[in-house]
Amino acid sequence: MPRAAALERLAYTLAAPALATAPNLDPSGPVTASIAGLGVIGAAGIAVSTNATEGRGRKILRWIPPALAGAIDVVASYTPGTGPAAMDLIMAGVWAAAGWAVMPYAKHSRRHNRPSLANTPRMELEPAPEPPTPAQPDDGASELTRGVRGMWERAGMPGRTIVIRADRHEGRTDDMTLLVRASEPGRPITSLSKAAIAAAFETEEAFVHITSVLATKGRMSGPGWAEVHITPEADRRRSHNPTAKEKWADRIAGRNGGAPGTQLVSVKRDDERGVKFYRGVCTDTTDVPRIDLMKVLRGLGLPEDDSRAFVLIDGAEFLISVFDTPPLSPTFAATRELLTPDPKTGRYVCGFSITGQPVKSFIYQHDKNAAKHGLVLGVTRGGKTQYFAVTMAAESLAGHVVWLSSCFKDEKTTALGEYIDRQGISPIYMARQLRAAKALCQIRAEMPWAYDGKPHDYKPGDDRCPYRQLNVYADEFMTASQDAEFGEFIQADGDALTVMGLKYGIGFNPAGQSPFAHNGFSTEMKDNLRQNSRPVVFNMGSPSATRKAAEGTMENPYDVPTIPTRYAPKEGSAIERAMAGEAEPENGVSTGGVAVVVLDNGRAVLMKALYVDFDQDLGEIFPAETPRLTDHEISELEKLGLWGDWNRPPDPGEFWPEPDDDSDGDGGGGGKRKPRGKNAGKRAEITSTRQALEAIRNLTNA
Repeated sequence: MPRAAALERLAYTLAAPALATAPNLDPSGPVTASIAGLGVIGAAGIAVSTNATEGRGRKILRWIPPALAGAIDVVASYTPGTGPAAMDLIMAGVWAAAGWAVMPYAKHSRRHNRPSLANTPRMELEPAPEPPTPAQPDDGASELTRGVRGMWERAGMPGRTIVIRADRHEGRTDDMTLLVRASEPGRPITSLSKAAIAAAFETEEAFVHITSVLATKGRMSGPGWAEVHITPEADRRRSHNPTAKEKWADRIAGRNGGAPGTQLVSVKRDDERGVKFYRGVCTDTTDVPRIDLMKVLRGLGLPEDDSRAFVLIDGAEFLISVFDTPPLSPTFAATRELLTPDPKTGRYVCGFSITGQPVKSFIYQHDKNAAKHGLVLGVTRGGKTQYFAVTMAAESLAGHVVWLSSCFKDEKTTALGEYIDRQGISPIYMARQLRAAKALCQIRAEMPWAYDGKPHDYKPGDDRCPYRQLNVYADEFMTASQDAEFGEFIQADGDALTVMGLKYGIGFNPAGQSPFAHNGFSTEMKDNLRQNSRPVVFNMGSPSATRKAAEGTMENPYDVPTIPTRYAPKEGSAIERAMAGEAEPENGVSTGGVAVVVLDNGRAVLMKALYVDFDQDLGEIFPAETPRLTDHEISELEKLGLWGDWNRPPDPGEFWPEPDDDSDGDGGGGGKRKPRGKNAGKRAEITSTRQALEAIRNLTNA
């Protein structure tokens, strides 16, 4: 300790007793007077020091001890004895302790006080900076980058790489991105692992992500470069509170997810329509989305309700719509306004899609300058006849002639017969209907047009055309084409009509439960129907059967939307009901009238067809006057024996050639003729007991 400091402390210690006792022992004595004088001098010194221009605080501090001693002396002079609670002694002790600790004269008496060399601490020289190394180049890097390089070097330079730059993520403490390259120029990075990086930064391997480097201006790329993302904060938040896009990427877009190789573009809610849209796209825009709707719904944490969730695919993009209530459960009534075709394009509204958009069909192909075919598929009670009423009404409103035949009697087809040109039931009726329509092709090919007296091909919407478009409907075509007696004629004439009918204004509209060759739809027929119609596929009994039937009518194998089984939202847990022994709830209604429509571009859309109430007067949607064939066409058909009652028994030689007189044992020649062709063998085969008894009765004329 410096000598001046020790002496000053000693003076304070010795003066403290005199300061406390002198005013009490001899209030007017010389000691008391001296102390009071020092106080006056100290107060004057403080007053003068306040006006100093330099070192004001230091000067005031030097005058405080005598001024404070004088103040204590005055106070002690007016207190009896040592004062209440020995206040005089306490004040003197505090004064001595304060001066002993501060020492204003020893430490602040000189402005440029310098400690003695003996008391000067030894100066430590800073170590010389280390020379630059490959792991720590002298490139003026930031403090964060230098610190990361040190950790990287301590870990042994993982993957034989060096850190070029480290950037902390905005708003994060631990998340950062490192730009690294191979330590040897020209060498690819081959052994950089997530485990080595995680060990270097003392974090979890799941928080480390390695990506390739994109080439930018002033920065190279390639296999010798890599970006390392260390994101513990972001990954923890992502696992507990992910955004919609993060949830899609983690749960749905993976290899085993419901939509592999895709990314979510946007999520939009339409409160007015009660629907939420998830719009996405394939990361590879040349790919086609492969959507497993049920897995997508599970990934999004939504109920697996196929009556409220639908997917629409357009190229590499897709749209998943999740409705609050089934959008196809309402009934869309058919009206004359909706069914009246546009006079120029021939299009009319046949139903509404899941998004509420009107779905349009056509009564002729305006762009091809030809009539149109039609194909309607679906199981019994699926909505085929309802859809017939919609299309027939639209065609009748445009002035077209409509024929309808079916295999079995039906209340709805009978009701439609009152508003169309011809309608009948039985395979023979269908065979004669198709035969007459095929003959009309030749008749119309020779009908002259009034304006030039020459025959022409059919031109939709041309008022100069001497005949009306004819639309031939064949319900249960699959069953009719397999009929033992008339099936071969029905299929042959149906094939011919699909090939040659369009240029003569005749369209063929078969309906059935399968579009495949073994069920009557030859490849030639199916190709012509597919190219010249808008196929409509109702429920085929199961999602797989519906998808297969729709794919059979599409030019390319696009994804086919699934028709809901029933409008029945799931209630509770099936597992809990099974454990409790409770019955499954019987809820929901049929999805009749819902169909897959194949549009012009080959894309399949789910729609709800317009509803026709057969308990009401159908005259509200049909024209007052039923369109008919011209008199010339009827007379020409009569000449060929193709007009009249199509339900009558077969005429001799109408379908099969007349047998020779000696061909039958009884010599009769007017009996029923045997069928020819591929179905003849079917009649001869006996595969059951009933067929055997029937054959015995025929042999014995029983």
